[in-house]
Amino acid sequence: MNQGNEHGAQQGVNVVGIYVDDQDAALAFYVDKLGFRVHTDVRNGAYRWLTVQHPEQPSFQLGLFTPGPPVHDEATAQTLRAMVAKGAMPPLVLAVADCRALYAQWSARGVEFTQGPTERYGNIDAGFRDPAGNGWKMIQSAKN
Repeated sequence: MNQGNEHGAQQGVNVVGIYVDDQDAALAFYVDKLGFRVHTDVRNGAYRWLTVQHPEQPSFQLGLFTPGPPVHDEATAQTLRAMVAKGAMPPLVLAVADCRALYAQWSARGVEFTQGPTERYGNIDAGFRDPAGNGWKMIQSAKN
């Protein structure tokens, strides 16, 4: 079924953002280490709109945003940066075909894992954090 409107445009969630303390470091991590692609990288003064995409999910963008103006005052920005660094933000989940193989590949690229591949309920998952502290789980689902 076509989920587009009468003009053929797709509808649904397009961008979900996470907070990072250094957009250049985040960009290098997501592109060079995880294999994401840059979708948009534009500036408006000090504000930078930076999004990346997983190569197998071109309709969805992950925004890599820094807390601060024009959205937050400095006190709020400091609080958000501290929460991210402590790993207090909601976890992110990445579906993968082969958790153990990707763990080996990404470990070789310098991704620091908080948990190696572990089998649970037939699934295999591993945990890592990005340079800002955002927590990720990559999960290989059980075969149906």
